[in-house]
Amino acid sequence: MSPPGLYRRAVGDLDMIRSRDPSVHSRTEALLHPAVPAVWGHRVAHRLHLRGLRRTARLVSAAARLASGGIEIHPGARIGRGFFVDHGAGVVIGETAVVGDDVTVFHQVTLGAVGWWHDEARAEGARRHPEVGDRVVIGANATLLGPITVGHDTVVGAQALVIRDVPSHSRVLAPVAAAPRPRRTPHQPLPSRPSREKEVTVLFPAW
Repeated sequence: MSPPGLYRRAVGDLDMIRSRDPSVHSRTEALLHPAVPAVWGHRVAHRLHLRGLRRTARLVSAAARLASGGIEIHPGARIGRGFFVDHGAGVVIGETAVVGDDVTVFHQVTLGAVGWWHDEARAEGARRHPEVGDRVVIGANATLLGPITVGHDTVVGAQALVIRDVPSHSRVLAPVAAAPRPRRTPHQPLPSRPSREKEVTVLFPAW
């Protein structure tokens, strides 16, 4: 890509961050967003990975993870345009994951595999991680596991565990926490009740 093309893409990334994070008010402030080193570092690492420079790609990926505060994207993952990570801490994206355009993920999201003991049975080169369509939003602490497909324009809610394909234009939500009914604690006294003697006194006053 030519220098003018790189510049336009970088400016587009900064404007995208401003549009999706109300706390960012300028491009210079967007430069300090954790999504910047994560995404830009991954682009470099991915190119190195495709050229067979796997160790160098890993080194760039490790530096990007440190600079971003914990966004771990494997150099082999394919990430589309307009990818945004809000907050970012604890995000993990595996080697064969595919992420579409204009995808937003929040902190502690995992796009992972189901374990090496299952992956050993797959054909060589088979996808082990999720494929996420365009314009998908994945809430905080959501976990997507295995070679599943999440369709376009889908919302995956916070805390959701997704292990099966999701069609486009869907909403995948985790159960909402419900407040429990009040329970008496061991140190809480029982409600006071009037004694029988008092009842007799009230019902049959002395003349």
